[in-house]
Amino acid sequence: MKVFARLLALLVLLLAAVPGHAALPSPAPGRLSVYFLNVGQGDAALIVSPTGKTVLIDGGPPEAGARLAARLRELVKGPLDLVILTHPHLDHLGGLRAAVKAVGAKRFMDPGFDHPSEAYRDLLDFVGHEVGQVMSPEPNPQAPQTLLTVGLGEGVALTVLWPRVPQESFLANTRSDPNANSIVTKLTYGKTAFLFTGDSEPPTEEVLLQKPVDLTATVLKVAHHGGKHSSTAAFLERVKPQAAVISCGVGNDYGHPSPEVLGRLRDVRARAFRTDQDGEVLAVSDGTTVTLRSTKGTGATSLSGTQQAGSPVALGPIQPTPHGRSGRSTEKEPEPGAPRTRTPVEPPAPASASEATGERYVSLKGSKVFHRESCKTLKRSKNERTVYTSRADALRERRPAEDCHP
Repeated sequence: MKVFARLLALLVLLLAAVPGHAALPSPAPGRLSVYFLNVGQGDAALIVSPTGKTVLIDGGPPEAGARLAARLRELVKGPLDLVILTHPHLDHLGGLRAAVKAVGAKRFMDPGFDHPSEAYRDLLDFVGHEVGQVMSPEPNPQAPQTLLTVGLGEGVALTVLWPRVPQESFLANTRSDPNANSIVTKLTYGKTAFLFTGDSEPPTEEVLLQKPVDLTATVLKVAHHGGKHSSTAAFLERVKPQAAVISCGVGNDYGHPSPEVLGRLRDVRARAFRTDQDGEVLAVSDGTTVTLRSTKGTGATSLSGTQQAGSPVALGPIQPTPHGRSGRSTEKEPEPGAPRTRTPVEPPAPASASEATGERYVSLKGSKVFHRESCKTLKRSKNERTVYTSRADALRERRPAEDCHP
């Protein structure tokens, strides 16, 4: 037994010494650090500005909560200055409660897009009690043709490109309205920039392409975990990313990232990093260059910033783009500068005839999603399954699958 214990200890030491597998370093003083955290099939990114200002964008799925909290304790001193939930889906909001409990937060922002998810409503109730200010990314009422920008010190700025309610209505009747109304932000520092896209959809990209906005970015956080519908060729041509980070889980149910998106990234010569293969990814900017490395990588990648230092994100007045009806709630607008509060919205009536006639919903064992009972995916699988008699019951434990959109 003693020999076995010694061999085991030696093996642990050897594994710890393997190059490229060590934990990434803490934020460097005077540098902009962006951590694309490895949360499995979900999204979470931590921004630490040169002055120590911190922004967490999304929190991954519930099962990543403990790991996310532990990593934030290592990287963050004091409460987060801002937490952004890009949209109300479980793989982006599930770990936020653990994150806020671990280090605290001063402000919370989300699109304000109504969604019947119980997990989302519970999160809003939690942040309403635990976070000082709950807000939506609406433009300044005194300057509605400008974009909302959050200063992070030393010339670092985070600009919200979408949504722009109430100046513009939420996108509606898309493939996924919650995804299409994801908060899209651009982080700029000197000649370098990062674009965070949540799970935005092609209609989101189309709206952004119509606006006088500089979309170019040194590093792109790829939309929707590399799903085939987003990251269209036209959008990537405007963004011109030198590197692209895809946050997805090992062997996920969706086949993310898709071959189509990987091909389009190659077409624009963007170096792709994947959390399922590379682990956590760290990008550090000095305002002129960005250096990327990952926990499983073999070396660092350096990129030169191509933007004109200090150039504005908005290249002109932002005019409303006509599209769809608004999905916004009927809550009262707060006074300018006042904290936003939200009343959780009751789930809407069934949206389809199949729900009205009592169609059941099914989740396969080990899966985080649920399907319509008629979905072809279920017919191909022999795994054990859980059956829900209502969509509301399924939403309490799972998120909707993308193949059949239950």
